[in-house]
Amino acid sequence: MTIIFLLLGLIIGSFLNAVVYRLNAVESLMERSHCPHCKKQVRWFDNVPLFSFIVLGAKCRDCGEKISWQYPVVELLTGIMFALLGSYFFDINIVSSWTLTAFYLIVFAILMIIFVYDFKYMEIPMLVLWMGVAFSLTYFLFADYQIFHQTKSFLELRTIAGILGAIVAAGFFFALAAYSKETWMGYGDVYLGFLVGMVVGWPNVIATLMLSFTLGALISVALIAIKSKTMKSQVPFAPFLISGAFLVIILPQIFPELNYWLFMIG
Repeated sequence: MTIIFLLLGLIIGSFLNAVVYRLNAVESLMERSHCPHCKKQVRWFDNVPLFSFIVLGAKCRDCGEKISWQYPVVELLTGIMFALLGSYFFDINIVSSWTLTAFYLIVFAILMIIFVYDFKYMEIPMLVLWMGVAFSLTYFLFADYQIFHQTKSFLELRTIAGILGAIVAAGFFFALAAYSKETWMGYGDVYLGFLVGMVVGWPNVIATLMLSFTLGALISVALIAIKSKTMKSQVPFAPFLISGAFLVIILPQIFPELNYWLFMIG
């Protein structure tokens, strides 16, 4: 089953690459894939995730221009992400796991678009972000409807936990952006914090923020050390925040003892 989710992730990753490119170029998603340099349509056998990149030697078959490493990297990362989510959340014998797995696959595909877009263009695609908020809220309402009669506290409801997590994260980033006049954080991060906070919910949002800032600090120091960046360079924060959210969701599934520490942090 893990292999199926991996293959699905590779295919979806290829689609996400197209979404990122076409959002920035303001092109329709309904058009066939084409080379961004010569505009020739990509043949179907040149559009196989990972495999085509290797076979073509990272070059367009028609014009010979280099194909960005973004394409195989995003495909591979999405494949790994889907494989992990499918392995730890999907159980073919438990129907409720189907909807939960579908939720995580879709919402992290949306977050992957934001991850890549912010990494490339230093901008949050707001249309995609609000789609993520709407989708998450719809799922939470549906999930809570199924278990409402079993809950003993409002905080057990995903909708309440999600909204609380969203408010905490968005409020935190808003304070940073306002105080620093957007030198530390941009207001786009406020909206992303709202979405990520909603996805992880309360109290996981605290651990997510801690992880994302830790990742950001470590990678920024490494980039400065290899002289790829300077102290004054701008670094997009969305990749760190989204990575932190994914780790908070998946690591307790791999290492169950982490649930205790997440509870203590929250």
